[in-house]
Amino acid sequence: MTRLIAAKQLPFFLTAPSPCPYLPGRMERKVFTKLELADGPGLNDTLTHAGFRRSQSILYRPACERCSACKSARIPVAEFKPSKSQRRTWKRTLNLTREVCPADATPEQYGLLSRYLEARHGDGDMAGMDFFDYAGMVEEGAQRTEIVEYRTPDGSLVAAALIDRLIDGYSMVYSFFDPDHADQGFGAFMILDHVERAKADQLSYVYLGYWVQGSPKMDYKARYRPLEVLEPSGWSRLNRDEETAAASTLTGLV
Repeated sequence: MTRLIAAKQLPFFLTAPSPCPYLPGRMERKVFTKLELADGPGLNDTLTHAGFRRSQSILYRPACERCSACKSARIPVAEFKPSKSQRRTWKRTLNLTREVCPADATPEQYGLLSRYLEARHGDGDMAGMDFFDYAGMVEEGAQRTEIVEYRTPDGSLVAAALIDRLIDGYSMVYSFFDPDHADQGFGAFMILDHVERAKADQLSYVYLGYWVQGSPKMDYKARYRPLEVLEPSGWSRLNRDEETAAASTLTGLV
């Protein structure tokens, strides 16, 4: 795959500066390329390992001029040890059933997403998505992609996760859940469940996207230990000082 990327000479583009959604008062830029269907899932594998994330058919990563707070994060599943709180969440949600579905958008999923966004991200970029926007999010650029649905014993859909399967793990592209049951910890449960899925499928990692030190929106990822983050020198363990700094800014997010 490295030879393929070198031969193709992928075009990369740089966005204009815009306000950072994670750290107030800072500006962000991204470098991105388009994921063509003919590229296959190997390109998604390769660029994810290099710190990129997939959004529809776009692969991007931060390219900020004066900030490097955003770091790709992943859980090494063989060494992961859940905390007491995570074990309680796991036990509390064991009545949910998991169904792995093709990357096909459904009105039921869209209804759940709409309620989730309205309750938790009403001022975010995704607010106001219609069904066709959601279908594009799920289906466009899909690369070994699936929707994992979680239901209560009565069949109600209460959580869902858009997942890419990589060569060495699961990449959690986006997850959402019933905001009326936010106290159940469905967000944490989906991460823990994918740790178990990865173990069962003999995969090494669960990729969580970006960990942003100092951002209450993203610091919850430091709760999953050990956690590896991508530094300029390669993947390394999040050190204790960084974990402590992250823990001090946690605001109860799961």
